Amino acid sequence: MAEPLIDVREVYKIYHEGFENEVRALDGVNLRIGRGEYVAIVGASGSGKSTLMNILGCLDQPTYGDYHLDGLLVSDLPDRKLARIRNREIGFIFQGFNLLGGLTALENVELPLVYQGVRGERRRNMAEEALHRVGLEHRMRHKPGEMSGGQQQRVAIARAIAAKPAILMADEPTGNLDSRTGEHVISILNGLHREGVTILLITHDNNVARVARRRVGIMDGRITRDEAVGGEEAIG
Repeated sequence: MAEPLIDVREVYKIYHEGFENEVRALDGVNLRIGRGEYVAIVGASGSGKSTLMNILGCLDQPTYGDYHLDGLLVSDLPDRKLARIRNREIGFIFQGFNLLGGLTALENVELPLVYQGVRGERRRNMAEEALHRVGLEHRMRHKPGEMSGGQQQRVAIARAIAAKPAILMADEPTGNLDSRTGEHVISILNGLHREGVTILLITHDNNVARVARRRVGIMDGRITRDEAVGGEEAIG
């Protein structure tokens, strides 16, 4: 592999360290992910997969170990610098959508761009383009309560990709959706991967993980398998 985009070395995340109730959410994880890869991180509830995503997404920091993102050591950076890197490099999709009910779809997609300092017409154009990408150009003025779960998740995807991040992290993105709508969401992720976006798909569902080109298994905070696979275009 060439210089990895993500390089995690001996990373630990320990809660209540040294006490009787110590929990090792991550226990010596090593992981390298190249630019443009499509990786599923697969594990049951409590396996450590969400903790790993939080560290890879610069939402949290490890107790021990090093994390290099695009060559930069980020594991020791203060929160303010982590936030800048996160806003610039990473888009997030969550199972719960995390949309603001009082804002329209367009305003929800614009919001992270506001935090990034993107102004006026350019911000509006970027948000509209992202909503076009996910097929919601006709629902831009609707609020989340006026849309189906699948439409809300597509708004969340638009929000995640509006700034064209290098990495897209999707945490159980089909978890609250019916199978047909889930397939639509996966097809959007597949298309973004074909365009060169690095996709990290965090899931407990091996059926969903089938669409990735590489599968990383995690259990009790440790990587248990790491295999390259063909990837499939749909789930089902």
